[in-house]
Amino acid sequence: MAALEDELRRRMYAFIRHSPAPVTRDEAAQSVGISRKLAAFHLDKLVEVGLLRATYAQPDGIRRVGRAPKLYQPTGLQVQVSIPPREHGLLAEILLDAVRRQRPGESGPQSAVRVAADRGRELGQAERERLKPGRLGTERALTYIADMLERHGFEPARVAPTCLQLDNCPFHPLAAKDPDLVCGINHAFLSAYCQGLEATTVEARLVPRPGACCVELGSASKGAASFPGRAG
Repeated sequence: MAALEDELRRRMYAFIRHSPAPVTRDEAAQSVGISRKLAAFHLDKLVEVGLLRATYAQPDGIRRVGRAPKLYQPTGLQVQVSIPPREHGLLAEILLDAVRRQRPGESGPQSAVRVAADRGRELGQAERERLKPGRLGTERALTYIADMLERHGFEPARVAPTCLQLDNCPFHPLAAKDPDLVCGINHAFLSAYCQGLEATTVEARLVPRPGACCVELGSASKGAASFPGRAG
C-alpha cells in the first residue's frame, strides 16, 4: 500500500494492469507523462514489493539489435485493506465447502457449522504442531490463541488473566444479516480451534456484545453461555 501512495506510481500500475500485453519503460513513462529514467525508478519499486514482474523480451515479436527491453506485467498479488479488519474470504471458503460437502439429510446451516469446526480444528492442530507448546494451562493457551485471533482480525482484548474478549467481528456486516448462521459458524470455528490446539482448559462461549464479536474465550470451568437460534 505504501508503494501505491505515490500518484504517478499508482497511475502507472493501473495502466499496466489494464494493458493487454507487457509494458515497456517507455510506454509506462508516456502513460503518465514523465521521463523514462523516473518511470524506471517507480517501476522497480513496484517490482520490489511484488506488484509487478519484470522480464526481458522483444515486444510483439519485433527483432531488434542489442539487449531486449525490460517489460513489466502485473503479478497475481492481491492487495486489500480493511479497517476494521474483515475475513470475508474465510467465511466464503467455509460456506463454499459446506455446499460441496453437505451430507444427505443435513441442512445447509448444519453443514456450515460442521465444516467451520473442521477448519478450526485443522488450524489448531497445525498451530500446535508448529509451536510444540506441551501441556497448556489456561493463561498460556489464551496467549497463543490471542496471536491467532489478532492475525484474523478479531482484535482480542485480555480483560482478565483467563478471559479474552473479541472487540471486532471480522465477519461483519454479513453477521448482522444472519447472526444465527454466521455466529454459529464463528463459535464452531473457535471452539474447534481450541480443541485442535489441545487447549483443554479453554472454551469459546457465545456472549453477544453490541459492535463486537459474539464469542468470548475463557476458562472452561465457567460453563458455556447459550445463544438462542444458533445454527447447528
